[in-house]
Amino acid sequence: MTITFPTRRPSPFDPPEELRRWREEAPIQPMRYPGGHDGWLVTGYATARAVLADARFSSRLENLRWPVAWEGFDPASFVQPPGFFMQLDPPDHTRFRRQLTAQFTVRRLKALEPRINQITTEVLDAMERVGAPADLVREFALPVPSLVICELLGVPYADRERFQHDSATALRDGSTKEEVIGATASLFGYLYELAGTKQAHPANDLLTSLVTDGELTQEEIAGVGLLLLVAGHETTAAMLGLGAYVLLENPDQLAALRATPARTEGAVEELLRYLSVAHLGPMRAALEDVEIAGRTIRKGQVVTLSIPAANRDPERFPVPETLDVTRPSSTGHLAFGHGIHQCLGHQLARLEMRIAYWALFERFPALRLAAPREEVPMRTDMTIYGVHRLPVTW
Repeated sequence: MTITFPTRRPSPFDPPEELRRWREEAPIQPMRYPGGHDGWLVTGYATARAVLADARFSSRLENLRWPVAWEGFDPASFVQPPGFFMQLDPPDHTRFRRQLTAQFTVRRLKALEPRINQITTEVLDAMERVGAPADLVREFALPVPSLVICELLGVPYADRERFQHDSATALRDGSTKEEVIGATASLFGYLYELAGTKQAHPANDLLTSLVTDGELTQEEIAGVGLLLLVAGHETTAAMLGLGAYVLLENPDQLAALRATPARTEGAVEELLRYLSVAHLGPMRAALEDVEIAGRTIRKGQVVTLSIPAANRDPERFPVPETLDVTRPSSTGHLAFGHGIHQCLGHQLARLEMRIAYWALFERFPALRLAAPREEVPMRTDMTIYGVHRLPVTW
């Protein structure tokens, strides 16, 4: 039987039920893509990890297919900006990644930690001044990572409405082709101009570092900046909003988080595993015939990896359908990917979440939802899952 990618979720925090059922049958299943392409869906943890680590699979956009119908986005015909290294293979991917590694070391992030603490405190101060009820996404989950990535890159936070609007348009699967192209071009143009400004007026930030190194062209720096700006605030914002939502809906887990602050790091890993906001991929294309998990993926066929399904594989995580912030075995999840394409900023995102979750519930111990669950709008129309708005009071 050939399946199609499922999107209907049984609850705000659980992936489609079909994914669990198919994983129980086999870790990889033949899948029909929109447009008639015959490819594969991976739901098992070990198989997903193996595909992500295998150099015989390509990440290049022109080789891929999107698992759900999206008129506005055709990977095979979309012209990505120079420097958008997430969708490149070695050696092109290696050249860009090498330029950025020094910016995301543990030492560099340790130096940034006091500023992240300060940003979080200032955002919570502003939220308190606004007063209850409030939208936790607008007042907290989105500003914290946006301010942090702006600080790291050297992007003026005053321009946030422009880049947040464009990134949301580019990531919304309901956007038309013209809207996706326009939003991407707008972001690229903005960062191209900003890279030129850094040339004339250098500062202590990542974009200036790339400009002064001289290894990349201005177009490539703009593409790198586009990727880091969008990925650096969209994914972490989604996790902060959805993570706060699931904790408010599970008071025993919130109590455990508050009672054991030393375990906040483990709690973040569990939230990442359990929620897995990358719900539509990643995708890989076979560069040659590949035997994996007893199946033959033919050259050119596309494989979609369901990270939510893989992160709930009982062969890797005991009792995976249960959220347990004291779980000792959440590490090793695939929320940030695996292999050479593992998210470059995964340690930064972890640091932001460890600081932000704890600070939020320490400042507002009586925080609670201000609307019934059915009125919380979920990001089912986005490539990154989460909540559009989260009404709260205290």
